[in-house]
Parts: sequence; C-alpha cells; structure tokens
Amino acid sequence: MTQFDPATLRYDVNGLIPCIAQQEGTGEVLMMAWMNADSVARTLESGRVTYWSRSRQAFWVKGETSGHVQELVDLRVDCDRDCLLAVVRQTGPACHTNRRVCFYTSVTSGEEVELMAPE
Repeated sequence: MTQFDPATLRYDVNGLIPCIAQQEGTGEVLMMAWMNADSVARTLESGRVTYWSRSRQAFWVKGETSGHVQELVDLRVDCDRDCLLAVVRQTGPACHTNRRVCFYTSVTSGEEVELMAPE
C-alpha cells in the first residue's frame, strides 16, 4: 500500500477534480460535484463529503444546511487520477432540487423526459 496524497491527483487548470457520488450497496449514481485538494483532504479527515462550490468559491459540506448528508464509505481514484468516485451513505435526496439523484432527466429520441419528481 502507498500513502495517499491529494496532491498526486490530476486537477484541471482551476485546481478542481470531478467527484461522482455513488450510493453504497446499490451503486446508484447520485450526483457529480467538484473537489479541490483541500476538500479531498477534509473529506478523508471528517468522513463527511466536502465539495468545492465554484459559484460560492467556498467549501460545501454536503448536507450541512439541508441535512441530506453524504457519509463517506470509500473514496476511489480512476485510472488517470483525474476523477474521483465517492461511495457514500446518502441521507435524504442528493440533489438540490429535492430529488434522490441529480440525473433525473433522460434524453430519448431527442426529447427530454423527467424520470422522477421531487421528494
């Protein structure tokens, strides 16, 4: 085993890396958000998934205001080291629209179809 260092990840020009959140047990893809090296470190230290909000330019601890917490089960690095997969225990909806997942719109035959309503 090798000691993990967030600095070894491949970040974009803004110092960010995409992180996909996946529900433990079911494999359901919940959402995608951005992290920087500090939010990766905070996530690993606290066990609560912490993203970087590009709009607010601030750390975003998932569920801090909504109560829809993501508890980290496992953090995985892809083969190119430029994307992360956070396996989580999600409490409540993952999406800010109050839907279980952020990927609730399907594009089928050129038409958008809403797959789920807010909870």
